[in-house]
Amino acid sequence: MINTIIGILIFIIALTMTMVGKGGGNFYVLILTLFGIPISQAATAGQFILFSAAFAAMIIFHKKKVVIWSLAFLIGGLSATSAFLGGYFSHFFTPVTLKLTFSVLLIISGIIMLIPVAEKNITSKNKKIGYWTIKSKDNNYLINLWLIIPITILIGFTSGMVGVSGGSFLVPLMVLGCSVPMYVAVGTASPLIMVTAFTGFLGHLFQGDFNAVLSISLAIIAIFGGVIGGKLALKSRPKNLKKIFAYTNWLAAVLMLGNIFLR
Repeated sequence: MINTIIGILIFIIALTMTMVGKGGGNFYVLILTLFGIPISQAATAGQFILFSAAFAAMIIFHKKKVVIWSLAFLIGGLSATSAFLGGYFSHFFTPVTLKLTFSVLLIISGIIMLIPVAEKNITSKNKKIGYWTIKSKDNNYLINLWLIIPITILIGFTSGMVGVSGGSFLVPLMVLGCSVPMYVAVGTASPLIMVTAFTGFLGHLFQGDFNAVLSISLAIIAIFGGVIGGKLALKSRPKNLKKIFAYTNWLAAVLMLGNIFLR
């Protein structure tokens, strides 16, 4: 009975998080620990589940040509480098400070996502220094590198400090900073989340915390959730996706605040 409940919850989280381009690793770990899984095994399983769901979603988005790979490589490279630095310097801050900062940023990110923004289709290439025109399917998008690069570095650094994928901040960055449609931002976030989760999983794996039976069985469930979530994201109205994104951000913030003040 307990295994069934865990499986259902994992499926719901994988589907919901995939729809809005977020990892949801904190939700996976929370569920597993609530059902008595040791934190070391829960963290390892959570990363493996997250990788599996993101990989399945990435395939769906790639087939529909809504992954802007050039943008993914730019943001992924910058955020990965700064995340390493964030992880390195995280010991200079107390756990409470990190969690409180992250909770506040989650709340702000959710609010920002609900701000109406017009999608801009650039018909001609821009030659201005610091601006990059990229193409996705039949549309061109003008990327302001003066804005995107420093914010991406800040997001990566902050995410690395608290040990999350950063999807809660990278999707709003792409929607508001790059003016790409919500479903394109979600699709582009999927390989970023996948790579981050896989590298995190490898780190845990080398420590010997991998429960293969638990992780693989739940990963299979998450794959179905990722596939369905990816398909729903492509069919859903951007306004609804943004609302789900904001609400799940706020839920994560509340859970983290509860972890601080109710311990």
